[in-house]
Amino acid sequence: MADITDIPRLSGTATRRTAPPAAENRNRPGLRARREEIAGWLFVTPATLGIALFVLVPMALALVFGFTDADGFGNLRFIGLENYQRALSDPLFWSSLRTTVLYVVVFVPGVYIVALVMALLVNGKLPARAFFRTAFFAPYAVSLVVVGLVWKYILADSTGILTQALTWLGVDDPPSFLGDPDWALWCMAVISIWFFVGFYMIILLGGLQEIPSEILEAARMDGAGPWRTLWSVILPMLRPTTFFVLVLASIAGLAGLQAFDLIYVMTQGGPANSTSMGVFYIYQQAFKFNNVGYASAMATVYALALLAMTAVAFRVTRGGRFEHDS
Repeated sequence: MADITDIPRLSGTATRRTAPPAAENRNRPGLRARREEIAGWLFVTPATLGIALFVLVPMALALVFGFTDADGFGNLRFIGLENYQRALSDPLFWSSLRTTVLYVVVFVPGVYIVALVMALLVNGKLPARAFFRTAFFAPYAVSLVVVGLVWKYILADSTGILTQALTWLGVDDPPSFLGDPDWALWCMAVISIWFFVGFYMIILLGGLQEIPSEILEAARMDGAGPWRTLWSVILPMLRPTTFFVLVLASIAGLAGLQAFDLIYVMTQGGPANSTSMGVFYIYQQAFKFNNVGYASAMATVYALALLAMTAVAFRVTRGGRFEHDS
């Protein structure tokens, strides 16, 4: 049997073996923070390199080429501000800007309203909710070139599905959806809304799911109906998400990121340049007419306009918070 005097010694020894050193306890939080910082840099480095290589470098080259008469075949001559002066007096450039603004005016509020309605539906007690979420998002998963070809077939004159359906319904002279300047741009905007609405629905759905259920329950207990809850609770709490969606859709629309493929496949900028948005006109100047310097100057103007618009939007709305100084 062990002597009773050994018990404190054994107990003390066990305590010293299991207790971590004080210095290790002090250094561990700092070590963990450094590891998390390194992990964060490793995650963002590929994206940062990709942005630098495919966005920042082309933007810098466009800025330089804007002061030259580069033709894309190695011929380069400095001409100063001639390209910018040419853009100011080019009626087709101003027409493309007007077309772009009209497209954005239709696309941005249209895609937001439709996406919000769809998000509210799939966020509520909708039967087969998972199916409808997938169905609403499905068009966005298809190539935009394929979408353009399908809609070109649907809207074709005489043989198009929509034209034949209107004829069957008794419309004697159906409009030429892609051949009439009064219809073509609006068709592009509607097709863009149909294609991209699922993407913005997912963003708004995430914002709706961030609203605490206790607040909605309190509104119902206070007697607020669905419309009152929407206007007084949901939309105010959805402002940051709404701001993000509107700015993202506006920038993408002004930059032509959503319509270029449709225009290229369906109309080639026609009829009568009615669908020739700014980005398509820049593309034509650079790759069809080999005016790389002039196209670079217009692209620089576009980029600066987008940056200014984004800065103003953030300044006015404070990032979507819409707060006012007291």
